[in-house]
Amino acid sequence: MNKNIPNNTQTRDLCDFAAPTGNIYESVSIISKRANQLSLAEKKELAKKLEEFKDSRETSMEEEFENREQIEISKYYESLPKSTLVAISEFEAGELDYRMAEEEL
Repeated sequence: MNKNIPNNTQTRDLCDFAAPTGNIYESVSIISKRANQLSLAEKKELAKKLEEFKDSRETSMEEEFENREQIEISKYYESLPKSTLVAISEFEAGELDYRMAEEEL
């Protein structure tokens, strides 16, 4: 998932966003929908990994070790670039497939 995407925001030219669709609002809508998809997928993946820790709790020694593992997993996900930045990068690279709804006359 991480393709050398910066972890911080950057100033971007709005004309570059509008170029593929011809409309800045359509471009932002596409990026927003893709960011939501990425965010939901990441959230499901994290919940699945953390659910493994809920099932097995026996002794306090194991619990301490599990807490450290949980912290490591959480830190990893916190270090990933935000879904919005990933979606912007995909949009700029032309990696997103999208289609416009047909207008009724």
